[in-house]
Amino acid sequence: MTTSHTSETNGSAAPENTDETVRAELSRLRESIDNIDAAVVHMLAERFKCTQQVGHLKANHHLPPADPAREARQIARLRQLAENAKLDPAFAEKLLNFIIAEVIRHHETIAKSS
Repeated sequence: MTTSHTSETNGSAAPENTDETVRAELSRLRESIDNIDAAVVHMLAERFKCTQQVGHLKANHHLPPADPAREARQIARLRQLAENAKLDPAFAEKLLNFIIAEVIRHHETIAKSS
């Protein structure tokens, strides 16, 4: 019977009898994933800084929080980018819809406070 424990790198669980080269490769890949996750978070933060500015601009000029035509163009553009990147376009669309919903919520909050 093999037991699992947490390895010292990245807190990942790997069976004790796993080949050291496999453990090292797993660690290397997980470090890359962690770096990509950090970059995604930072990119989203930058995106939301821009959309907050858009929200204030819209509120100051009495424009609606949502722009369905722009959103549709963005979704189509992101789906194409996803296809080109070999990423499931449906997943990319779901992600963008989630982000758009959050942006609209922020814009509505900004408009109410203006």
